[in-house]
Amino acid sequence: MIEQFIREVLAEDVGRGDLYARVSDPVPASAKIIAKSDGVVAGEAYLSVLSHIEGFVIAWHKHDGERFVKGEVLMELSGDSHTLLRIERTLLNMLLHASSIATLTRQYVDLVAPYGTKLLDTRKTRPLLRNFEKYATRIGGATNHRMGLDDALMLKDTHLKTIDNLESFMAEARKKIPFTSKIEIEAEDFEMAKKAMEVGADIVMCDNMSPEQLGEVVAFKRENYPSVLLEASGNITLDTIESYAKTGVDAISTGSMIHQANWIDLSMKMD
Repeated sequence: MIEQFIREVLAEDVGRGDLYARVSDPVPASAKIIAKSDGVVAGEAYLSVLSHIEGFVIAWHKHDGERFVKGEVLMELSGDSHTLLRIERTLLNMLLHASSIATLTRQYVDLVAPYGTKLLDTRKTRPLLRNFEKYATRIGGATNHRMGLDDALMLKDTHLKTIDNLESFMAEARKKIPFTSKIEIEAEDFEMAKKAMEVGADIVMCDNMSPEQLGEVVAFKRENYPSVLLEASGNITLDTIESYAKTGVDAISTGSMIHQANWIDLSMKMD
């Protein structure tokens, strides 16, 4: 899957061939990828495949998940000049995209880690980039939520509007979905969270609740349904996430680590 993705990315940029190669002969060349801002590296799994496909060598100075600071050399590249110049933008785009997500993700993780709370990503990913972007959140320290609709049965507010009897629906769902699949139900207040636990949800998503409201749900769950997992979600930011983690909720999900990640600054310099 990674190889196919990379071939498609290369084809998008190279097209029918790099015109530079028509007017020059290849020569042995080397280059460095240099950080122009601080961050966390992500993309090694993809760039390693790129180097195999295109026949150049990467000497890694920083690996997936490692922090770097402005001015550091992340990797050195060696090969022929045509190859390094052809793959420059493909390599940088993947490295920048993944590392930017990993960098923001690490900021979130650092805030919730002291409380034992898991940070989850969401399905709010760019079309056809879900595997790549969720890989980047993992490198940043998050745990993947559903990869797709076939991973678990989640009943959000839109689903619940179509269900007349939740108890009957849950009984039928347990018969028809895979034995290992979990059911998650969204709740926007204490009463709905309580009902979700009563009908047998494995996970309750507490959506758009305040930390105070969430704390009430956590206390009820611990006393009555300790095996149920609680997930907080909905407009949770870097400024507020710690207050949610302090409630004792099991996990916090946010799409912002992907769709709010600003690109860090990296560049390739030929030796």
